Amino acid sequence: MKSYLELLRPHQWLKNLMLLFPPFLGGELFRIDSISALIMPLISFSAGASAIYIINDIMDIKQDAHHPKKCLRPLPAGKINSSSALILALFLGISAIFSGFLVSGHFLLYLLAYLIISIAYSLWLKNIPVVEVFCIVSGFLLRLQAGGSAYDVKISDWLFLSVFLLALFLVSGKRLGELKHSTGQSVKLIRPVLAQYPEGFFLGSLAMSGAAVLVTYTMYVISHHGNLLVIPLCCFGLLSYMMRVLSGKGGDPTRALLKDPALLVVGLAWVVLVSADIYLG
Repeated sequence: MKSYLELLRPHQWLKNLMLLFPPFLGGELFRIDSISALIMPLISFSAGASAIYIINDIMDIKQDAHHPKKCLRPLPAGKINSSSALILALFLGISAIFSGFLVSGHFLLYLLAYLIISIAYSLWLKNIPVVEVFCIVSGFLLRLQAGGSAYDVKISDWLFLSVFLLALFLVSGKRLGELKHSTGQSVKLIRPVLAQYPEGFFLGSLAMSGAAVLVTYTMYVISHHGNLLVIPLCCFGLLSYMMRVLSGKGGDPTRALLKDPALLVVGLAWVVLVSADIYLG
């Protein structure tokens, strides 16, 4: 059971909190009719995401076997066979689609788009430079749009741009972190597409997207007459993440948030400040 739970990667479900951004930032979070209406979209995307992770793990068994950490995952370690993993992935995928249908037709379209792009990424697109980055970024944007659809909240242009650039920043950091943990021939074994990027590409992308997201989020806060104290807080968070990546501590966003005390405090402080501004202001 522990191996199957690990196969689902529940810590990655943290990304699905992006679905709650529209109602949270729109002041509608506590106006949602019922608990089922609140959690059903989260369950749907979590099931879909786990199905994709399993498919990706099946496709990457040989590469993961050469990775110092990924080789311990259930599939490359031989704890679960590919057939059992594929059956679980199909069950989760069907469950995700069914629960997505129960939410709404529009929500289901966003979910299907996420599943289709993610499967295409696992099968083919992950080998194309830049395209593979935008495939992962699209996952964040589709979650945002799905959240707006599920909870009937309009997403502003500044919020859309902020999430897009933040996702690009995080993906660039993750890729740069992977490069720092692999050199020479190991790059081709662990993630072949990384060998196709020129030196300094992800460092430049990290710096560019980090600066840009700070500007777009500032414009979002100003346009919504929000508390400007969140801006230096976010700047501190962005720089802390950059320092973590450049120090070789890894760039996985969910693991960074859960394991880095500074980033965790920044995240919680942001939630408190924004909540106070929207719901108590």
